[in-house]
Amino acid sequence: MYIWEGVSEFVAVAETHSFTAASKQLSSSVAHISRQVSALEARLKIKLFHRSTRKVALTQSGEMYYQHCRRVLDNLADAEKLVSNFHDTPTGDVRFTAPVTYGEEVIMPLVNDFLLAYPDINIRVDLSNQRADLVYEGYDFAIRLGHLPDSSLIARKLSSRKLIVCATPIYLATHGVPVNLSDLEQHNCIIGSSDNWRFRHNNKNQQLFLNGRLRCNSGYALVDAARKHLGIIQLPDYYVQSYIDSGELISVLETFQQTEEGIWAIYPDKHYLPNKIKVLIDFIQQGLQQ
Repeated sequence: MYIWEGVSEFVAVAETHSFTAASKQLSSSVAHISRQVSALEARLKIKLFHRSTRKVALTQSGEMYYQHCRRVLDNLADAEKLVSNFHDTPTGDVRFTAPVTYGEEVIMPLVNDFLLAYPDINIRVDLSNQRADLVYEGYDFAIRLGHLPDSSLIARKLSSRKLIVCATPIYLATHGVPVNLSDLEQHNCIIGSSDNWRFRHNNKNQQLFLNGRLRCNSGYALVDAARKHLGIIQLPDYYVQSYIDSGELISVLETFQQTEEGIWAIYPDKHYLPNKIKVLIDFIQQGLQQ
């Protein structure tokens, strides 16, 4: 441990600009702090501080050495927290946000299972389709769907979703099965919150602006309309997959289906992720991939 001697004392003086303040921060004597810093300078054969009766300032060499030492101490603290968290039972409060419908249908059942498995963690979930400022609003992380804008946040992919175009067998028997994207112009397309439907054609993403007799920002309302043979819908798989599996709805235009979109956990850039958050995100990811 010889290489570490004097480093903590040096960093404390560099950050407080005072041997006295550093001694209070480290609960040590001024004489001890001074001896450790002097011994460090002697070992390195460089002068780390400009000293005067009024202030202590880093030399150019001292500034360079400080930057490296600060990172080393931060990494050491993070390592200790990670090891401690690894052995400790996760505890504490976690707050995150998720889209409303996906949160209700998919995320919250997993959260409830998680609470049964981890009784020492408290969770607050805000379901909203508004993109919250995680740092400003105090969220630990957020669940986001689809394309992510560029940001300084860390994104971890949890799973994926796909958009499915479908209708009932009765509707398709009456109005015909669309084979090409242009065929949709002859159908009643039930429109959601987005003004366009998204497809993949000739290895390129394509958006179609379509018209229909019903427009609603509720996925459940669109599914109900489709089940009542009113038209064709395009919705994420978690709305319609069970109806497709049962044969109540039939998927169409599958060759034009877009590549799958990501489902993400995003969180502020940190040196380490607290264990209570990591365990929850891991649990959600495992549940989504089953």
